[in-house]
Amino acid sequence: MSKGQRKGAVSRKTTETEISVEIDLDGTGKYDIKTGIGFLDHMLEQLSRHSLIDISIKAKGDLHIDFHHTTEDVGIALGECVTQALGSRAGITRYGSALAPMDEALTQVALDASNRPYLVWKVNFVRDKLGEMDTELFKEWFQAFAQGAGLTLHVECFYGDNNHHIVEAAFKALARALRQAVEIDPRKEGEVPSTKGVLGGSL
Repeated sequence: MSKGQRKGAVSRKTTETEISVEIDLDGTGKYDIKTGIGFLDHMLEQLSRHSLIDISIKAKGDLHIDFHHTTEDVGIALGECVTQALGSRAGITRYGSALAPMDEALTQVALDASNRPYLVWKVNFVRDKLGEMDTELFKEWFQAFAQGAGLTLHVECFYGDNNHHIVEAAFKALARALRQAVEIDPRKEGEVPSTKGVLGGSL
């Protein structure tokens, strides 16, 4: 799929959530995000702005129970949208990595848009809650996103004292790494970046 055509739209409806997502991988970082979870919206806005991926998300979920289902399902739907927009993944750079500092926190993300989902999560929080949101839910979001988007995704926070800064550094590093990985490589446009000729499946 050539640059300028790499768009995706996914709708996901369960007994727990109803979600619609649209993206443009070759956008400018415009966003319209309403999940019902203010802090998650803020992080996804950071993801859009720093990856230059246009993202629209509308989500309704069983927030009267907790934030788990909505957080996870938004990750799944957004990831599936990325997979749809990437198509065969021909021509992409495939790999990306970034270090993101946020005041006292420093986080690194390295990823392979390999269509082989895997998450390595080395992030420790200093408290169980960030506002009303359980900090353990951020791992659930990254896991769901990696699964949906077909990413081998490594996230490591080297240090940090403030939960907000730790999480924001992770999303910003993801954004910059993802921006690198999905860019079209002008020297390999149209070619799948694998000696197998296809991404996904066994190593």
